This record gives sequence, C-alpha cells and structure tokens, in this order.
Amino acid sequence: MSRLPTYFISHGGGPWPWMPDWRAEFAPLEASLAAIPQQLGERPRAVLCISGHWEADAFTVMTSPQPPMIYDYSGFPDETYDVSYPAPGAPHIAQDTANLISAAGLPVRMDDRQGYDHGTFVPLSIMYPDADIPVLQVSMRHSYDPQDHFALGRALSPLRDQGVLIIGSGLSYHNLRAFGPAAKVPSEAFDVWLGHALAQPADMRTNALLDWETAPYARECHAQEDHFVPIFAALGAAEDAKATRIYHQKNIFGGVTASGYRFD
Repeated sequence: MSRLPTYFISHGGGPWPWMPDWRAEFAPLEASLAAIPQQLGERPRAVLCISGHWEADAFTVMTSPQPPMIYDYSGFPDETYDVSYPAPGAPHIAQDTANLISAAGLPVRMDDRQGYDHGTFVPLSIMYPDADIPVLQVSMRHSYDPQDHFALGRALSPLRDQGVLIIGSGLSYHNLRAFGPAAKVPSEAFDVWLGHALAQPADMRTNALLDWETAPYARECHAQEDHFVPIFAALGAAEDAKATRIYHQKNIFGGVTASGYRFD
C-alpha cells in the first residue's frame, strides 16, 4: 500500500447525522467527510482515531475486538442513544501501536473495555457507513501537552506505511459556552491564524502549533484544548507533509468558523 495521509477533522456537534436539522446545518462537513475515501484511492487496513473525547493519564490504546458504543453527549433525542456503529476493533494493530508508543519512550497502556466515542463513530458513520473497516482509538493525555502529542504522532507515523489511516478528530473551535454569534470574531480570527500556520515550512509550522496559545483568541476558542490537541498527533505523524484544507465552513449555528485538514 502507498503511504496514507493523516487528517485533522471536525466531528461536528453531538449526534448530528441522526438529527435532520443539524444534518442540514453540517452539510459541508458531511460532504468533506464523505470525500475522504475517494481522496485516499484505496481501502485502509484500519482506521486509528485520536478523539477529543478520550483522555487518560497515559496514552491508552483500545484493544477490544468488538468495541462497544459510548454515547458521550446529553440532551439529544432518545433515538440518538440507540445509534450503532458495529465496526470491528483491531487488536493486532493495537499491539503494534502500543509497541511503537512504548519504543518512543512515552507512557502507554492497553484498554480492552473502551468503546467508540462520538468523536469516532460520528465521522466514521459518514466516511465508512458500512462499518466494515477495523477501527481503534488512542487516547490523549490529560496534560494536553503539545510536545507529548507531537511525539505520539511521530511514534505512530510508521503505521501510515502499513495501511492505517490516522485521524485526529476534534474541532478547530470548541467553546460550548459561546457557540453561536459570540463565536464569530474569535473563531474566524483563529481559523485564519491556523491556515497561515499550517502553510509555513515544516519546522516553522511545528513551532507555531507548539506555541498555539499565542494565536489570536486562542483561549476564547479553546478554553480547554481537548478538541484542538488531536491536530498535534495528526501533524506529528506527517510532520513534513503538505497541509491541504479539506473543510471550511462559516457561521455554523450563527457564528462558528471551522476547518479541517489533510496532511500528505
């Protein structure tokens, strides 16, 4: 197989694909996610997702052969708690993944009970609706340290040559207390900064992302950076690659600007 790209994607809001009004709101996002398999040009052996919805004290690798569902959202219609994404797990790739993380000198654990959170099953339900490609997740660390998560990405990079699609799943803007008109100026300014940062040469780009808190409105956009951290791993796994914006949407729910990127 050829070397696969990595992605930093937006996974949208809650269980939006199963809510008609929200699905219409996120139509550009749906189109961008649905286009990813065509961009790859080949079927991945597995998908590895670093989601903004799973963190632990050490990098933790999902090992279940049939991961359960985790409905980590609240206040949505009853039917969204019956959604199923029955993709098989990838325990053999999970072991290789843990070995790579350990070899990089990073703390790592295995978890045979962790299930798919909505940062994983929501976008994958659009990308691979048949749920027939094995999937595993790797957690973030509680610290959110950019250096650690770049190091995670670098450790995982060899998997790209083994047919494993690496996805960082979050949001380029994530402040639920200001998700609407109040997000317009901060999210747009941060989005412009992110585009400029990713367009720089590789070494300058890495430094810019490591120093992300100096970006315009950084903490207004990410009071807690759990949904931004996945970009560090996705970029670390393809550190010298070109960044291509694959998703861009303005005025989501009246204010939010968000973008997603491919690194190849």
